[in-house]
Amino acid sequence: MSDFFEIERLVEDLAKIYSTACATSWYKVTNISNPTIDEFRNKVIEFMKHFEYTLSTFPHNNESENFKKYAMNLLVKEIERVLNGENKEVEKRYKYFVDYI
Repeated sequence: MSDFFEIERLVEDLAKIYSTACATSWYKVTNISNPTIDEFRNKVIEFMKHFEYTLSTFPHNNESENFKKYAMNLLVKEIERVLNGENKEVEKRYKYFVDYI
C-alpha cells in the first residue's frame, strides 16, 4: 500500500475544519439556533459525506481503486467517531455554537 499520509490527515481533520464550519453556517442561515447534539452531529456527517464525491473524481485504475477504498474506510471510521460523540472538536464546536447563539 502506498503512503497516503496526506489523506489520513485530511480525513482526521475533515469534521473539525470543513464539516463543523459548514454545519454551523447551515444552522445560521436557516435560523435554527438550538439544534440537538444529534442533529448537529448528523449535519456534520452530512457534510463529511461530501468527500465521497471528491473520491469519485479520481481515475479508475487499480492504484486509484485501492486508494479510494482506503480513504472510504478512514471516512467511515471518522463518521462513526462523530456519531458516537468521540470527536472532541465536533463536541466543542457544538457547545460553542449553542452557547453563543
